[in-house]
Amino acid sequence: MEQQMKLFTREELKCRNSREDAILIIHNGVYDVTKFLDEHPGGEEVLLEKAGQDATEPFEDVSHSSDARALMKQYKIGELVEADRTPSKTGFAPQWSNDTPQEQGNAWTSWVLPLALALAATILYRYLFA
Repeated sequence: MEQQMKLFTREELKCRNSREDAILIIHNGVYDVTKFLDEHPGGEEVLLEKAGQDATEPFEDVSHSSDARALMKQYKIGELVEADRTPSKTGFAPQWSNDTPQEQGNAWTSWVLPLALALAATILYRYLFA
């Protein structure tokens, strides 16, 4: 039972920019954020400012977390028609992740330096006050 996405034109979405009907276009996907207005951490104003328009650039400028990107899936109601789509800068679907992997060396160096300083302070204290 495959569900087909509804297709929208930019023209028909222009008027969907009110508190009662707020639609955003992000990466050629169409999202109905009306029910999310009160929950949005940045406030409803930022969503309403771009309602009925393409909000891809401001969405990416904020660097939303992977949790926020996963949450937005439930608000997707369709896609733009092929003629209204904007090409992806990379030429394929965006790789959404701002969760940068930690370098291997950083894991142990984050606790070795404080441990070494504490050990040196203990030795110095015992030497001076013994």
